[in-house]
Amino acid sequence: MHVCVLGAGIVGLATAWQLERQGHQVTVIDRAAPGAGASGGNGAQLSYSYVQPLADPSIWKQLPKLLLSPTSPLKLRPQLDPLQWRWGLAFLGACNAQTSRDTTAQLLALAASSRTEFEAMQADIAPDCDFSATGKLVLYAGAASLEGARAQLELQRTMGSEQRIVTPDECIAIEPALADYRGQMAGAVYTPSECAADCLKVCAELMRALSARGVRFMLGTDVHGFARSEGRVAAVQTNEGDVRADAFVMALGSASHKLGRALGAYLPVYPLKGYSITVEVDPTPGAAPRVNVTDSARKVVFARIGSRLRVAGMAELVGHDASIPATRIETLAAATRAVFPHASRLEELHPWTGMRPATPKGLPIIGRLPGAPSNMLFNTGHGALGFTLAFGSARQIALALAPSAATPS
Repeated sequence: MHVCVLGAGIVGLATAWQLERQGHQVTVIDRAAPGAGASGGNGAQLSYSYVQPLADPSIWKQLPKLLLSPTSPLKLRPQLDPLQWRWGLAFLGACNAQTSRDTTAQLLALAASSRTEFEAMQADIAPDCDFSATGKLVLYAGAASLEGARAQLELQRTMGSEQRIVTPDECIAIEPALADYRGQMAGAVYTPSECAADCLKVCAELMRALSARGVRFMLGTDVHGFARSEGRVAAVQTNEGDVRADAFVMALGSASHKLGRALGAYLPVYPLKGYSITVEVDPTPGAAPRVNVTDSARKVVFARIGSRLRVAGMAELVGHDASIPATRIETLAAATRAVFPHASRLEELHPWTGMRPATPKGLPIIGRLPGAPSNMLFNTGHGALGFTLAFGSARQIALALAPSAATPS
């Protein structure tokens, strides 16, 4: 079967890898280079065992700050955009304990599958991507927030996650670079099995391996519509002409909503804007972290990728604004100086922003949708967990297109 994958971010490329292994002929179309969108400068953490849905009951108490504070790490700025309002209302509707528990269970199951498939990809193509498996610490500043984390930990423990609460001294024993931050920590959740990698390098390595295996890449190509026949997609229309295929997978991130609507499907996907900096680290032992660290108060993550430190954070619902305000980059630099004062001279910050495609509940949209053509599958809406979930959701797409699961034409 010829399958056309729309999107060359980590989700689209993981899908192409799965489909090629399954024996399909694969074409990948994207307007930019692999990983150039939300994948390129993401947080680099692979959070397989610790997930915290953004849609959580605690959001209600934070709502005034989200709407009004210019410095809040989570920011909501209403636009004249019906999709934003529809998405926002659905998001607030998902901010309850039961939905959060259900979402956590589904994300952990998908993440476990994704870990297995990521490891299979590593064994298959041996990517040079600064991979590490040094664990993760999620830091909490106060006793109340640490107790809230304990509740999430206990919930995740019942779902198979292995993690524990650790004291500030134990944090420093696990990651010596936190020594100067001891007074700011009430404790942390430690998950020893968590990993990190450079997502952009993974994307480049996947393209290299897939190109060598005959996968066709049409980069610099804009998708602007579809040709339909008898309730199915016959071809995708691009500035390079029509591309025909037997089946199509839409993995276009936050751009999926508009094209999905053209096919008769409503995709509740809205951009969740994030930022990152990437800095060279001081090689002195104990100066820069080797363990992944998340500062829950600042909503900032730190991940070591080779000789660099990726610092990422913030989540803004501000529409498709790709500008990079200097204040947001300074926030990340200030967080680095506060948590890891000896990690880097911060001479070159390499600022980045990306539009993470989010759904109200935080669950990605995977597979066929009612109202859409039967040979169009969707793989989008992964939010801030795109790197973590990409290979698991790609596996689900491959299973849906396996001969035994094929939909009759």
